[in-house]
Amino acid sequence: MAWLDIFHRRVPLGAAEAGRLRRWRELPEADLRAAPGAARFVVADVEATGLDVRSDRLIAIGAVTVEASRVALGRSFYAILRQPEASSRENILVHGIGATAQRAGSDPAAALLAFLEFAGRAPLVGFHAAFDDALIRRAMREHLGERWQGRWIDLAQLAPQLMPEEARARQHLDAWLERFGIGVFSRHDAAADALATAQLLLALLPRAAARRVATVETMLWDPADARWLGGRT
Repeated sequence: MAWLDIFHRRVPLGAAEAGRLRRWRELPEADLRAAPGAARFVVADVEATGLDVRSDRLIAIGAVTVEASRVALGRSFYAILRQPEASSRENILVHGIGATAQRAGSDPAAALLAFLEFAGRAPLVGFHAAFDDALIRRAMREHLGERWQGRWIDLAQLAPQLMPEEARARQHLDAWLERFGIGVFSRHDAAADALATAQLLLALLPRAAARRVATVETMLWDPADARWLGGRT
């Protein structure tokens, strides 16, 4: 398929951009043996031109930092990636990023480098993380030539594991946010959804501790089988 060609394309980067990418690659890996309540997480959400991860494009990334069970409100990230052409009117009605904003966005390589620098090597957190992961991975390969591999905690998998008695009734982010009284000032906005997801993570951490989830590693989403690793027997 044509979209797979980008996976094998060598992307020329300027000296400054190549240096930034090299410095990110040299960062030490996060300690996944850390206790979840003491760890640093980067909670991320994306907006895209559609729902097909094979062909739709990444439009925006929003992210916030959670450190030692607190949202670091002063440490947030948001970028709109410049698009060659704006997405459909129907798509714009979903995320609210208009045609002018899309065409005037940041250079994609620069935006992605800034995201890497913001996130460092911290484990990432999302809701239905497979979508976020696939869109960011494709963009990293296309614009940076980087075979990026994020380590994700997927709250869509974690929440039902920690609260199985409520899993059947709460299969969507809105339902879990309602359960904990978490408000969102603008749904389908990457920055606002990242903040709401971060608050959901904080609500779940005490339940993880009660179930003796001792390390970040046991919370990680496994893309091989789309299950929470801690749920394995």
